[in-house]
Amino acid sequence: METRVRPLLKLGFGKCKLQVQIPEHGSIKTIEELAGKRVVTSFNHVAEDYFEKIDAKAGLTGDQKTHIEYVGGSVEAACALGLADGIVDLVESGETMRAAGLHAIATVLETEAVLITGRADHEVSDPSNDFKRPEHAKLITQIQQRMAGVLAANKYVVCQYNVPKSLLPAAVRITPGRRAPTISPLTNGDEDWVAVSVMVEKKLMADVMDQLVAIGAHDVFVVKLENCRV
Repeated sequence: METRVRPLLKLGFGKCKLQVQIPEHGSIKTIEELAGKRVVTSFNHVAEDYFEKIDAKAGLTGDQKTHIEYVGGSVEAACALGLADGIVDLVESGETMRAAGLHAIATVLETEAVLITGRADHEVSDPSNDFKRPEHAKLITQIQQRMAGVLAANKYVVCQYNVPKSLLPAAVRITPGRRAPTISPLTNGDEDWVAVSVMVEKKLMADVMDQLVAIGAHDVFVVKLENCRV
C-alpha cells in the first residue's frame, strides 16, 4: 500500500493503537511466549509481517511459526471462546478489551486519520509532484491547504496586546508565534509602546495571558480563528 499512496496531512483524529492483546490471567505473559501460538485478527497482513520478525527472533520455522487467522468481527471474544491464544486489534480507550479480560503486551503500530493521494505509476524526480492523476494536482493541493487551515484554526488563537518597547524582548520570549509576532506602532504616537499580534496555541493561552500581564503588558485579548492559511 505504501507504494501506491502518499500521505499529505495528518488530521489529528481517529487515533488508535493496533495492539497484541492476551488474556490477563492466562499463562502467556510476553510477546515472546505468544510466538508460535494462535493469533486472530482482522488485520492479518500487518499481523503476519509483525510476527514474522518475532518468529525469526525466536528461531521458529515452518509449522512452529505463529498461526495468524483472519476473523471479521468481535475479535476480542476469540480468546474466551478458545479460538486463539492472543489477538491483534485496534484499541482506542481499551474499555472493550478490559471488559473481555484482555490486556496489551505489544503495540504493532499507532494510527490516525490521514489525508492521502494516489502515487504516480512511474518514478518522479520531485516527490511533491507524485500524483497518480497529475491533472488533479492543483485541486488536491487546494483541498490539502484548506484542511490544514481548519486544523490550524482549531489549534491556535490570535493574541493581541500592548507592551512597552523596553519589555518587548521578554514579551516575545513568551509569545514567539508560529514564525514571529507582528509588531506595530500605536496610532496615538506614543513611541515608547508597541502593539503585538501573534498566534498562540489555544491550550496554552490562559498561562500566556497571565505571563504577559505579569511582565507589564496591557490590553491583552484573544481572537478566535475561524479559518486560516499557514
